[in-house]
Amino acid sequence: MAIWKQSTDLAHINAWSRGTMMETLDIRFTGIGDDWLRGTMPVDHRTRQPFGLLHGGASVVLAETLGSTAAMITLDPTTHLAVGLDINANHIRGVREGLVTGTAKAVHLGRTTQVWEIRIEDDRDKLVCLSRLTMSVIATPGGMDAVMRP
Repeated sequence: MAIWKQSTDLAHINAWSRGTMMETLDIRFTGIGDDWLRGTMPVDHRTRQPFGLLHGGASVVLAETLGSTAAMITLDPTTHLAVGLDINANHIRGVREGLVTGTAKAVHLGRTTQVWEIRIEDDRDKLVCLSRLTMSVIATPGGMDAVMRP
C-alpha cells in the first residue's frame, strides 16, 4: 500500500530542484516505490573533499534531499509540510568517482514527526553512508503556497 499523498511523477518531483542546491549538485530523483524514494548524485568536483573522496556533507545533502522530499509527498500540501528536525550520518566507505544512489525509506510516519532511513550506495552496491532523518510535520494554514519561495 503506497504511503504517498501527492503526485509521484518523477519529472514533477525533479522540477522542485530547479534553482536550488540540488540542481547545483546534480541530485536527481530516479525511482519511487510504495514506501521508498531513490535518487542519485555524481561524485565529481562539486561533491569531493580535498583528498578526492566524496565529501561527507554532500552525502548528508543527498540524504536530507531524499528524506525531506519523501516526507513532503506523504503529506497533503494544502494542510501540512515537513521540515528537518535532526539528521545523522555514518560514513561507511569512501568513494572517489562515479555515481552514488540513495534510497529513503520510512521508519515512522506519525502525526507530528516522521523518521526516515537513507542508505547511500556506490556503483557496486556497497554501502557508503547510512543516515537517519527526523522530520517535524507542521500544519500550514493556506498550504504550501503560503510558505514556498516565490
